[in-house]
Parts: sequence; C-alpha cells; structure tokens
Amino acid sequence: MFIDMLLEPLQYSFMLRGLAAGILVGIVCAVVGTYVVLRGMTFFGDALAHTILPGVALGYLISGGARDTLFWWALGTSVLAALGIGALSKNSQVKEDTAIGVIFAGMFALGIALISTVRSYAVDLSHFLFGDVLGVSSQNLWLILIFGGIVLAVIAAFYKEFLVLSFDPILATTFRIPSGLLNNLLLAMIAVTVAVSMQTVGVALMVAMLVTPAATAYLLTRRLWSMMLVAAVIGAASSVIGLYLSYYLNIASGAAIVLTATAVFAIVFMFNPRQGVLRK
Repeated sequence: MFIDMLLEPLQYSFMLRGLAAGILVGIVCAVVGTYVVLRGMTFFGDALAHTILPGVALGYLISGGARDTLFWWALGTSVLAALGIGALSKNSQVKEDTAIGVIFAGMFALGIALISTVRSYAVDLSHFLFGDVLGVSSQNLWLILIFGGIVLAVIAAFYKEFLVLSFDPILATTFRIPSGLLNNLLLAMIAVTVAVSMQTVGVALMVAMLVTPAATAYLLTRRLWSMMLVAAVIGAASSVIGLYLSYYLNIASGAAIVLTATAVFAIVFMFNPRQGVLRK
C-alpha cells in the first residue's frame, strides 16, 4: 500500500515535472542559502523576493497575459534590484539594511500598483505570490536546470574566495581578493536563484527556501562544504515530501514544501545530538 501511494502521483506528467523542479530548486536555494545564513542576509533575500513583483506585473501587462516570458522579466528585475542595493549600500551615508528597506518598499509598492491594474490579477498572478510548482512546463524546467546549473557552477568556481569573504573579509583584503566584484556576483546569484524559484514556492514563501534548509544544516555541521551538502539534501527532500503532502492532502504545494522544511528545522533544533535544546 505504501508503494502504491508513492507510485500513484508519478503517473501524471505534471507531477513528474513538479518533482524535478522542486528538487532542482531545493538544491540551488539551499546551497545559495548557506551564504545568506552565514552572512546574515536574510532580510536581503526576503526583500529581493518581493522586488520581482513589478517585473512580473510589467511583463504580464506587456505580453498580454502570456506567462512564458515572465521569467525573463523577473530575472532582469531581481538582478537590477540586487545590484542597486549593493551600489546604494556602498555609500557610507546609507547602511545596508536601510538601502534594502528603501528599495524593497519602493519596488514592492510599484508591483502592487501594477498588479492592481489587472482586473483578473487574483487568478492570473496569484501563482507567482504563492507558487504553482505543479504548473511548471517543460520550458520552465529547462530554465531552472540551466540557470540553477550556472549558479552552482559559479559557487564551485569561486568556493575558496566566497569562503574567505564570508568568514574573514580583512583576510580577503590581505589576499587582494576583489571583494567588491565578488560581493556583487554573490548578490546576482541570489537574484538568479530568486527568479528561478519564483514559480515553485512563490514570492511570499521564497525566503523560507533560502534560509530554512541552510539554517537546519548550520545546526548539524561545522564546515561550509558539509553545510551545503546537508542543506541541499534537506531542500530536495522537503520538496519531494511537500509535493506528496500537497497531492494527498489537497493543500498548496508551495506551502506544503515550506512547512516540511520548517518541520525538519524544528526537529533538528530540538533533538540534534550536538546542541539540541532538549539535549541541553
């Protein structure tokens, strides 16, 4: 009976695409999320997820309701917002959290204003707010695979440099590592990850997939590479389990994925053998 429950959803092509997209997004978000957690950039990730709204709304209006091009609008908007926050925060007169707050509020308000001009926005654009992983098309899946692969390749190529920047920026300066360029590259990678993950968990739940698996892995590991590996496993597993829960319990897929990841975090936080709350 258990095997039948596992195999039943797999007879549908949309479920197979959803599982593939969920696994890919879970891995990419978790790996990038390790830097978000270690560098205290959770607010940045949350803000960036919301700044794609005006891009999505504008693309929707220009394309006449077509969804195929919305990824590119979201990608362009998120990258521009990320680099804008980075440039604004370099100004000594404006702190980074202030720059994030200003751009986050302005872009989010612009997105709401544009969305409100679409009469049927409650139906047409709600999947971008709350996710629609079961509506992922083959084209969307290829975009996730290509851009997710690029993000992971960049992290692998600059692993040592990002490691030094995350733990000891002064040492990075001593080694003449181009900190400004690599910081902007990291911001751009987070932006690409947000755009790639948009349809899977939605804008409202995006920050959870960036933070929760990485935060769980942080409680279990002591090294960056192992933290990335554990976070990727948790992110992928949460996506698979969440989709099965969504299928059988008839709940929103994005919410089910995030709730699964949150439940894993709660269990690890309470019971992990190294520093669990109950152990203490």
